[in-house]
Amino acid sequence: MNKKAFIEKTAKIIFLICAVVAIFAVCAITLYMFIKGAPALAQVGVFDLLFSSEWKPTAQTPAFGIGYIILSSVVGTSVSVLLGVPVGLLTAVFLSEMAGKKIGDVYRSAVELLAAIPSVIYGLIGMMILNPWMYKIEKIIFANDSEHSFTGGANMLSAIIVLVIMILPTVISVSASSLKAVPDSLRSASLALGATKEQTIFKVVIPAAKSGILTGAVLGIGRALGEAMAINMVAGGSVNIPLPFNSVRTLTTQLVSEMGYAQGLHRQVLFTVGLVLYIFIMIVNFALLKARKKGVAE
Repeated sequence: MNKKAFIEKTAKIIFLICAVVAIFAVCAITLYMFIKGAPALAQVGVFDLLFSSEWKPTAQTPAFGIGYIILSSVVGTSVSVLLGVPVGLLTAVFLSEMAGKKIGDVYRSAVELLAAIPSVIYGLIGMMILNPWMYKIEKIIFANDSEHSFTGGANMLSAIIVLVIMILPTVISVSASSLKAVPDSLRSASLALGATKEQTIFKVVIPAAKSGILTGAVLGIGRALGEAMAINMVAGGSVNIPLPFNSVRTLTTQLVSEMGYAQGLHRQVLFTVGLVLYIFIMIVNFALLKARKKGVAE
């Protein structure tokens, strides 16, 4: 066996081992979550756990309803992605198609810096700057509503704004890379046929890069779903229906808030909350993966 063949065979074995380890890790995590999270479903009941809105784990008669918590996660993630992905995509278009080298380098550095900021810093800035602004708006809107419970600005709207800012670097970076990977021949052919630069971007370049753009959206959804610390600092932490000015709690913040002191059935239910989050993320990733494959096939 010559040296080149030996190197190729060794590399193949190393890659195979890495793939097996990755698959084993995913399977192990999945199995562990089901083992730890399933027992509480039998004790509490699937309907009472998933669809009830009453969460009183330490009461004399405990209640473990996470309906509002699931709904808050769904609403927060959906709205933040609906707002963040278009902004991120348009920013990526500017960076890859319109900005000059100097301006593009400045913006790319800013995006990279935004991605490097720890989650707790986003939460701290949101708590110190965004929440007071939200409180002022809340006082104006509900000035004559004696039944409204003021949250000090820690509410669903604050959480959505923070999530939008946090997913932007991921969406921008992945989308910009996908747009740059589109062959210049497609741009030249479109321009040669009489299309304007804007028409070329939105009718040729973006459709050609939609697989990578969907990947950015998937990563953005994962970031929004999995964020805990920043949201825990700006959302208020109460189990409520997810209205804009209500204090809310998501699946991730539920785990962060109570896992440290939970015991017995309470702790088992929190593992079930983690299982619900895990299943939710798998469903979203699977659906978007199918959509991406369908887009590529078309």
